[in-house]
Amino acid sequence: MTTPNKKLSSARLTQPTNAFVEEFTASVQFDQRLYQQDINGSIAHATMLSSVGILTEAERDQIITGLNTIRKEIDDDQFEWSIAQEDVHMNIEARLISLIGEVGKKLHTGRSRNDQVATDIRLYLRDMAAPIAQQLIRLQTALLDVAEREADTILPGFTHLQTAQPVTFGHHMMAWYEMLCRDAERLDDCLKRINTLPLGAAALAGTTFAIDREQTAELLGFERICQNSLDAVSDRDFAIEFNSFASLLMMHLSRFSEELIIWSSAQFDFVDLGDAFCTGSSIMPQKKNPDVPELIRGKTSRVYGNLFNLFTLMKNQPLAYNKDNQEDKEPLFDTIDTLLGSLRVYADMMNAITVKPDNMRQAALRGYATATDLADYLVRKGVAFRDAHEVVGLSVAYGIKHQKDLSELSLTELQNFSAHITDDVFEVLTLEGSVAARDHLGGTAPNQVRSAIAKARKTLS
Repeated sequence: MTTPNKKLSSARLTQPTNAFVEEFTASVQFDQRLYQQDINGSIAHATMLSSVGILTEAERDQIITGLNTIRKEIDDDQFEWSIAQEDVHMNIEARLISLIGEVGKKLHTGRSRNDQVATDIRLYLRDMAAPIAQQLIRLQTALLDVAEREADTILPGFTHLQTAQPVTFGHHMMAWYEMLCRDAERLDDCLKRINTLPLGAAALAGTTFAIDREQTAELLGFERICQNSLDAVSDRDFAIEFNSFASLLMMHLSRFSEELIIWSSAQFDFVDLGDAFCTGSSIMPQKKNPDVPELIRGKTSRVYGNLFNLFTLMKNQPLAYNKDNQEDKEPLFDTIDTLLGSLRVYADMMNAITVKPDNMRQAALRGYATATDLADYLVRKGVAFRDAHEVVGLSVAYGIKHQKDLSELSLTELQNFSAHITDDVFEVLTLEGSVAARDHLGGTAPNQVRSAIAKARKTLS
């Protein structure tokens, strides 16, 4: 199939475009991925033009049949894309004219590429939100599965990367789950701004034809209509907002990755990521490198760069549309591809993770993780918290000197620091006692973790 090389937008020009300029200014190399949205938008536009009497029903049907023929050609990789036609919009329109003749030239009545491309991008983002949300749910489900399996598994909780208090691995996974819940909410929220129709704004001032924008919005499933034609064609806030959502989500994945990298190191040895998600070394045969989390940590900066690319792209643009906006697509497409790939591989990796509870437990025992529990115990015995804090600090210093955990100190040794300590103290100095004591909404007690998981599963179902 051949797309005519005569430019549809060149009538004003007296000389042909320089060959390098033609290639330099074209966007079809990357915006052809919008073909489904472009064809859907054109079908809706033709349907509306017919309903208001600008096209006859026969003309509408010819156009729609031609557009669906083009869709099949592209789907079957039988469509010849032409740089001479600049972009996805003009390539499809030129092919339509070659297929159905003069009637095809009527399709662009009452619209411009300015409102056409703005519509296509919004449709594309809306369409891509579904697979992103699906991969988010896959990852959340994988986290819930791990959390449920490890609801009783104890590991040291950290602040400043120093042992702080014991928590359960299930509780830790639920913290990651909560981050993703906020990401899902942000995606839903930014869809409200994405799902707004710019078509009908034409080049910048609207059109002289009596179009029905409400019908077009209904045909394309838009919930709202852009209320100002100048803003409609020049607005890219929705793209920036989407990239902001993506940046936050990637930041969360990067934080997860940092923990998995640390946990899978020989120094921690808390988890095994599975051989399918690691690589070896070209020179050191003993190595097992956590490449997937490391790469996702690196790809986060790529998505951040795309966000600031869009911010910088828009910051100096006067109203309305400018050619600068051609540069909005590649960073946006790259963000979508990066996000989908990262979510997919993360869900797969979490389904394959192996937890090492004995190593986690030993690490928790080394860090005096139940010190706060001893302080709380003394407070319940009537000791002021600051005095209790001092008693525990002295007890820990003693334990360090004699290489004993607090739970390994004898009652006599503990009573050297406070007469309020009795033999019931050992109920709170164990790791299990410590986590079980945090038995409230949001706490790390195993039964609270299981309750949170059950609630989360209902939400996801």
